[in-house]
Amino acid sequence: MDDPVSLTIVDGDDETTVEVERGVVLRDALLERGFPVYGTVSRYANCGGRGLCATCTVEVDPAPEPTHWHDAAARRFGYPRLSCQIRVDAPMTVRLLDKRVWGQVLPGRRGGSSSE
Repeated sequence: MDDPVSLTIVDGDDETTVEVERGVVLRDALLERGFPVYGTVSRYANCGGRGLCATCTVEVDPAPEPTHWHDAAARRFGYPRLSCQIRVDAPMTVRLLDKRVWGQVLPGRRGGSSSE
């Protein structure tokens, strides 16, 4: 792997740091390592990373400049970002979100306390 980049994944109380190839799509890096970016239904019915279904949302720090209209709106209004529209060009931390229906994010984080 040429010039790897550190990617820290926060999944509830668990934190894992992996090295990924610079420029890889965040969604692909997460899925290749078995991290869930989709909810129960959208795991099977999604747009395949084309930025159309808005179901692969994550929180990213530092958040890169948006390159997709949905990500621009998400950034402006403080919503989660689309992992399929982010390239890992620098070290970052990504927080996986707890999703129940389609890509809907409910209060609370994966593994955290949420009122259901």
